[in-house]
Amino acid sequence: MGTAHWNIEAHSAEALSAFWQLGAVAAIPAGQSYVTAGEIPYLPEALAQREANQAGWPANDPEAKCYQPGIPRATYLPYPFRIVQGVGDMLFAYEFASANRVVHMDEVVDSPIDSYMGWSNGRWDGDTLVIDVTDFNGLTWFDRAGNHHSDALEVTERYTLIGPNHIRYEATMTDPNTFSEPWTISMPLYRRVEENAQILEYKCVEFAEELLYGHLKRVEEE
Repeated sequence: MGTAHWNIEAHSAEALSAFWQLGAVAAIPAGQSYVTAGEIPYLPEALAQREANQAGWPANDPEAKCYQPGIPRATYLPYPFRIVQGVGDMLFAYEFASANRVVHMDEVVDSPIDSYMGWSNGRWDGDTLVIDVTDFNGLTWFDRAGNHHSDALEVTERYTLIGPNHIRYEATMTDPNTFSEPWTISMPLYRRVEENAQILEYKCVEFAEELLYGHLKRVEEE
């Protein structure tokens, strides 16, 4: 719940002029900032890249291409996810693009390769689950507003149960190639409490094929 998937910074309601036929259905709702300091501390060149990302939206958005969303974006996309806590490691299963990740809890495990979802090592700080996520490939965004990072991103997540159906979620981003200093987002997560709540399939790649590969179609000569 919320507008973080549109923009993790504060923003006004705005029309999407390219999709005017959908009226209010295709409009950006206003939202308050989830960044605890108010704004993301971009380096100048990285800020210019954010503006370029915005100008090319939605065609260049990794979400539109059905790429795995990365962390923390997977947490606040408008699709449910499930945390499966076993005896040792944990599994996070996300509905969007059938993304998932294992959180290694018993010992710190090194990543074999960079990836969209990064590599997660977790630990307990009292009753708070802390997850250090590293080894990103640099190809994901934070939201639909073009907020981005490099492959040097490191994310420290904190999940704190604040009630039977609520978790306080915090994520601190460190990326010296993109930001002048670390910064943090914070938001509540809400448990789905309706009867028979479950993760359904959203294998979206078939909906992105035209966007990704349409330019490769053979043009038949008349």
